[in-house]
Amino acid sequence: MNEVKTLTRSKSNRMIAGVCAGLADYLNMDPTVVRLLFVLGFFALNGGLLVAYIIMAIVTPEE
Repeated sequence: MNEVKTLTRSKSNRMIAGVCAGLADYLNMDPTVVRLLFVLGFFALNGGLLVAYIIMAIVTPEE
């Protein structure tokens, strides 16, 4: 059946706030890949993703 997914921060697989691990779980990806993409995006956008990460850490509920 159609199972509804919700985006949550990970409690068990977190480095800082669990945002990347929660996003990886939501997208069915490896958390390491999402973390690497975040770091590459952080340097490519001159730190612009840091604001998005902080907002997601505040807004996204924990699992």
